[in-house]
Amino acid sequence: MPVMHFNVRWPDFSETRCYSPSLVVEDFLAVGQSYPLPDFMQRTRDALGIASERVRAKYGFACSQAMDQLAEIEHIATRFDAQPDAQVTVIAFD
Repeated sequence: MPVMHFNVRWPDFSETRCYSPSLVVEDFLAVGQSYPLPDFMQRTRDALGIASERVRAKYGFACSQAMDQLAEIEHIATRFDAQPDAQVTVIAFD
């Protein structure tokens, strides 16, 4: 199963390199695109959920690393909950 990383820039200009066990993230996010925080979070939840289920289908267990990554993203996102115009930009896939 091809692993990929996606790099994002948060509203405070900090950056995070995120893990996915599947290329499915490319179906939900686009490099160079900025997303309102709630939209980014939903897209990320959907993508990592599907990626984890693909691991389950192939190996018989969900991908805990994908779920850990989602938890980290959720934690970081809480810093921006009070910013109604918060945007997250996808800066790279690797």
